[in-house]
Amino acid sequence: MKINPVKGTNDYLPADTALRDSLQGTILEVYRAAGYNRITTPILEDIENLDKSEGGENLNLIFKVLKRGEKLEAALAEGDSQALSDMGLRYDLTLPLCRYYAANRALLPTPFKCIQTDRVYRAERPQKGRLREFVQCDIDILGDERKECEIELIATTAKTLLKLGFEQFTVKVNDRRILRAVLAKCGFAEESFDSVCISLDKLDKIGAEGVKEELVAKGCTGEAIERLLVLFESPLTVESVSEFVPECTAAERLQAILEDSRRLARARYQVVFDLTLIRGQGYYTGTVFEVSVAGYPGAVAGGGRYDNLVGKFISESVPAVGFSIGFERIFSILKEKGCAPMGARKRLGVIYEGVFAEAYEFAETLRKDYDCTLFERPKKFGKLLNNLEKNGFDGYVSAAEPEKRIFFADGKEKQN
Repeated sequence: MKINPVKGTNDYLPADTALRDSLQGTILEVYRAAGYNRITTPILEDIENLDKSEGGENLNLIFKVLKRGEKLEAALAEGDSQALSDMGLRYDLTLPLCRYYAANRALLPTPFKCIQTDRVYRAERPQKGRLREFVQCDIDILGDERKECEIELIATTAKTLLKLGFEQFTVKVNDRRILRAVLAKCGFAEESFDSVCISLDKLDKIGAEGVKEELVAKGCTGEAIERLLVLFESPLTVESVSEFVPECTAAERLQAILEDSRRLARARYQVVFDLTLIRGQGYYTGTVFEVSVAGYPGAVAGGGRYDNLVGKFISESVPAVGFSIGFERIFSILKEKGCAPMGARKRLGVIYEGVFAEAYEFAETLRKDYDCTLFERPKKFGKLLNNLEKNGFDGYVSAAEPEKRIFFADGKEKQN
């Protein structure tokens, strides 16, 4: 038997789990205070839903579940590899939310504001920063097309990051409709827009030459590629882009979102326009946003508007927009900084000799103020104390001397 977890997944020791629980608790506290309600959905989704979800490159990373019994035998006999699976693991929380809303909307308020904090799965090639199992923390608003939804999501997500201890971060905002208008003006064929956007989304990772190579490989014309990349060589504002594509009416809406979001930021973080921002999922239809932290590569949060995704399940369009915190990224940064769980109570080892029941009753009297774990006093008492300190305990108390608390931080006895 193999003792290590599957590549791309992690075991978490108690100290790490305590930090993760604390971070999720803080995130949920801020989200709930803003009027969002938590829901849960299964990790399994119908494979048809996943395949038709417009999830961009994530569609190539779906963990598929084989059919069982006679259905699998029949699929094998057909020789069609696409017919072997009937389910898959969710690759994000947005598609399951849309299915959930379509199935339960008669029971839900309008607009519907919800929280999801759950595990998702992608068949990534395991490497640093790329996990096959990871947690996302999402807030979404469904049934409301107003620009105020984007403003609220940006402000609420930023407030959460501030409460988690982040300071120097930037919220990047764009609108895919503006970018699509730019692509059309540059000469790209409309049917290539989604593919071009996926490549352009990598501009900050692979550079202009890398994007150019991808677009050439996709059959885009050299003239259109050059027009596009020249545009990105100069600093861009909503106003300047609006002058380039005056026929695009989304610019006015985006400008209003930026202005109100900057007002709510009160200079605690930056809110900027970034025309290169696309986000990888193909289901985004309008506004998109992303958060980056100074000194750390990649994004810690991202999201956008996906007004057509719910409509894939029902015969009408439902406006929807969401913002997702990349929990694993947040956790790794704060762990690297040495952050402790927020609001954690002190942990005491309760050392006893003799009757366990009496020691347990004594520990119960302490548990209103401390997290207590019972330990029978061993012969090598010093070794026990070293292990307690090593494993995150703040101190200890002897059941034989209940008035004394000894804390490792100062080495002094605390009389209580």
